[in-house]
Amino acid sequence: MDAGRGRSENIDPADQWVLNPNTGEYELRLSPSAPQSPGPRQAPVPGPRRRPDATTAPPAAPDRDVPPPRRRRSTPEEPPPGRRGRKGGKPAGRSRTKKALLWTGGTMAFVLVATAAGGYLYLKHLEGNVDTIDVGDAGASSFRKNEAFNILIIGTDRRTGEGNSGYGDKNSVGHADTTILLHVSKDRSNATAMSIPRDLIVDIPECSTKLEDGTEKVIPGLQQVRFNRSLGESDRDPGCTMQTVKEFSGIKPDHFMMVDFNAVKTLTSAVDGVTVCLNRPIKDTKSKLDLPKGESKIEGEQALAFVRTRKAYQNSSDLDRIKVQQQFLGSLMRKMSSSDTLTNPKKLIKLAEAATDALTVDKAIGKASTLKDVALELKKVPTKNITFTTVPVKDNPAEVVKATVVVAEAAPQVFDMIKNDVSFTEVKKQKKKEKAAVAARLKGTKADASEVRVRILNGGAESGSAQNQLVYLQNQEGVTKSENAGNAEAAQTKTTLEYAPDQADQARRLAAIMGLSGSAMKPGESVTNAQGLPTMTLILGKDFKGPGIKLDSSSAKTPDVEKSTADKVECAG
Repeated sequence: MDAGRGRSENIDPADQWVLNPNTGEYELRLSPSAPQSPGPRQAPVPGPRRRPDATTAPPAAPDRDVPPPRRRRSTPEEPPPGRRGRKGGKPAGRSRTKKALLWTGGTMAFVLVATAAGGYLYLKHLEGNVDTIDVGDAGASSFRKNEAFNILIIGTDRRTGEGNSGYGDKNSVGHADTTILLHVSKDRSNATAMSIPRDLIVDIPECSTKLEDGTEKVIPGLQQVRFNRSLGESDRDPGCTMQTVKEFSGIKPDHFMMVDFNAVKTLTSAVDGVTVCLNRPIKDTKSKLDLPKGESKIEGEQALAFVRTRKAYQNSSDLDRIKVQQQFLGSLMRKMSSSDTLTNPKKLIKLAEAATDALTVDKAIGKASTLKDVALELKKVPTKNITFTTVPVKDNPAEVVKATVVVAEAAPQVFDMIKNDVSFTEVKKQKKKEKAAVAARLKGTKADASEVRVRILNGGAESGSAQNQLVYLQNQEGVTKSENAGNAEAAQTKTTLEYAPDQADQARRLAAIMGLSGSAMKPGESVTNAQGLPTMTLILGKDFKGPGIKLDSSSAKTPDVEKSTADKVECAG
C-alpha cells in the first residue's frame, strides 16, 4: 500500500508506525507485507499551516499518514498581549495551569517521530502548529545543546481557546498567572522547576515590545507590584516577564514557552488519563471538581479542574494550588515516560499534536530542528532528579490584610543554586566521581575553626570574592586566623585548598565548611602568612559560588524549602 495515499482498507495512520529491530527506531510501514528497513521511502506529510488568502481556495486536506492540521481557531475578541509576528492568530498565552507539562508531553513524542522515516517532514508539520514571538535581547539568540539552560514556562488568565470562555478572568488582557522557571543542568543529570507566585511583589523593569504594526514600544517599569503584571498590561510581552525574573532573582531565562488551557485536557486524554491522590475528598463548586479521598484517574475537563482548584485547599491560596499542580505534573511525567505510552505510536502522535498546537515559544527555538534538540536534551534528565520547588516567600509585612507575598530569607540561596547549576537532589553520578584515595583526604579528625589558619586568594571568581569570603569565614564560621592575600598568579577553573601534611586537620575543617571535595584538597608544602606563621592557601576558582554556598553539590546543605521530585506519588489537599 502507498503510505502517502488513502486506501479502502481505512488503516489508522498511527498504526503504520512500527519499531525496526535493526535500528531500534520507529518508522512508517509503507506496506503491510513490506519488510522493515532502515531507510523506507518517505511518505508525504502535512506541511506548516498557512493563512489562506481571501482570493484563493484553502489547500486540499493532506493525506492521512499523520493527522492533518486542525482548523484555525476563531479570531480572539481582543489582540493578545506581547510582541506580534507570530504565525497565525493564536493568542500569546492563556493558561492558569502548570506549564511544565508541555515539555514532558511533547518530548517523548518529538524524539520518536523525529527519528522515524519521514520524521523530519512530520516535525515541519508540528512546527506549523507552533506560534513564535520575538523577545529580542530578553532571551538567548540560539539554543545551546552543551550548556545549562533556563526555560520560562508561562500561563495567563486570558479567556481564549476553544471551550475556555468560562475560565480565567473575563476582561483580562493576559497576565502571568502561572509561571515556572525550568533549569536544566549542564550535564543533564538533574533539573529544577521553580514556581513563581503570581502575587509576589517585584520590580518590573523598563522593557520594549514590538507592536502588531511593526513599531517598537518602550514600556516604563513599575516598582513594588505583583509579578503577574509583567505580562499583558500596557502591551508587555513574554520578554518583559523574562526580564522581570532576571531582575528579582538574578537568573536569566534563555527561552520561554506558553500554552493554553487545552493542553491539560488534550495531553491527559492522549495518555488515557493520569493518577492523582487526595488526602481528603474535594468538592469545589467553582472549578466543578468532585473527587474522593485517595487515588483517582483524571483526564480532560476533570484534569483541568484539578489543577485550577484553589478554594478547596487548606488556606485557599495560590501557594496551595502550586503544590497540587506540582504533584499533578509528577504524575503526568510518570505516565508520559511509561512503556505503555512510549511503545504506542498512536499516543505519541496525539501527544506531539496536542503539545505543539497549544505552544507559543521565542523565535530562537521555534524551528522544527531546534524543538527536536530541546526535546532530546530534556529526555536525558532522569525523572527522579527533577525537583519541583517554589520561590521561598513570606507574607508582605506592609499589608494589614495579607494578599501578597515577598521573597523570604532563603530565596537568595535558592536563586544562587539555580544560577550556579547546583542540583537540589543527590545525584549518584556526582557521588561516583570521588575515588577512594581522593575521598580519604576528607576522613580523619578536624581542627576547631578557631585553629584554622588560611590565606585567601581570588583565582578567577567574581571581583571582591576573596574579601567577601574572608568576612564570612571570620564572622559566620569562626575562622578568625584568615587573611585576604589578593589575586592569585593565574585564574583557575576549580577552587583549591593547598596545605602541608601537618595541617590536614585544619584542611578537613575548612573543607567541611566550604563543601570542598577531596580532589580540591592539594597536599603540598607549607607557606607563611603576613605574620610569618605557617598557613594554608585557599584559591577561589571560577566555580566559587559565593560566601556560604558550598561548592560540592552532592554534599551541600540545601535551603529549608518545600520541594518534591517527579518520581514519587504524593497526595494533595
